[in-house]
Amino acid sequence: MATESAASLRSTAERLTGRLKTRIVGLEDTIELLAITVLAGQHALLEGVPGLAKTLLVQSLAELMDLRFARIQFTPDLMPADITGTEVIAEDAGTGLREFRFLKGPLFANLVLADEINRTPPKTQAALMEAMEERQVTARGERTPLEEPFSVLATRNPIEQEGTYPLPAAQLDRFLFLLKLDYPARADELKILRRTTAGSHAALGPVLTREELLAAIREVRSTPLPETVARTIAEFVRKTRPADAKAPELVRQHVELGAGPRAGQMLSLAMVARARLHGRAQPDVNDLRALAHPVLRHRLILKHSAVAEDINADAIINTLLATLPAPRGVR
Repeated sequence: MATESAASLRSTAERLTGRLKTRIVGLEDTIELLAITVLAGQHALLEGVPGLAKTLLVQSLAELMDLRFARIQFTPDLMPADITGTEVIAEDAGTGLREFRFLKGPLFANLVLADEINRTPPKTQAALMEAMEERQVTARGERTPLEEPFSVLATRNPIEQEGTYPLPAAQLDRFLFLLKLDYPARADELKILRRTTAGSHAALGPVLTREELLAAIREVRSTPLPETVARTIAEFVRKTRPADAKAPELVRQHVELGAGPRAGQMLSLAMVARARLHGRAQPDVNDLRALAHPVLRHRLILKHSAVAEDINADAIINTLLATLPAPRGVR
């Protein structure tokens, strides 16, 4: 039964990718990772220079998955009520009586694009983090649950630092992935230029319903990990901590704080989601190899010595991946 479900999900993923290619050029790896994010019921942080089609990509995903989409442009003057909602005075047409009513904000969507999340003050960031972690918003002193599915895809401009509020490590840890987007390849950039004057985009139409997506999310969350895979994930995450006996020398020298237990939980969910998207009922070590960088790179706090020697989190993760068993086949 699980195998049949995985095969069906793989077919849906192929149709989703095929339709996206009619609107989005390149970004194949990013598309898969965002699909995994939604399928795992989690959130992702996208980092890249402006103009890489991040907004169009997220909006197109929402259209293909039949999800309500909302975009929030974060600015220094954005207040929590601007994203959670606010009270307004409404008049009853029949009685003429006036009363306060809660007007829901843009967080009450299924797929939220939080644009330039680091441009808003900590108070508004905290309101967003509550929605991400607790699946609820607090307004008027009352807690209101958010409708499932709910995923936040946030962007962060890595170039400009003026007027920004860096995300604390505890907030970064709430994101399943940190995805780094680069400039398109030469051939892809030519395709983008040709499409610029080729007319408007046609409607994509959904490839699965909201109910089907919710069923797939529940299945991912309820899929048990094989014992060997669970042990591999646990040992891999523990090796990111410099005090661990099995930590590589590079970790001991240059890592201040390694990944916490949430990293293992996020790896587990992402690996199951990726296996299902590839038509497999269970994840294996190849899924760990494919997902280690986006899951862990924002969870490692490096020492000043790493910066001085031009060693980043991805280099640390490469060292950890070299300690895994040799890959079996290509997934």
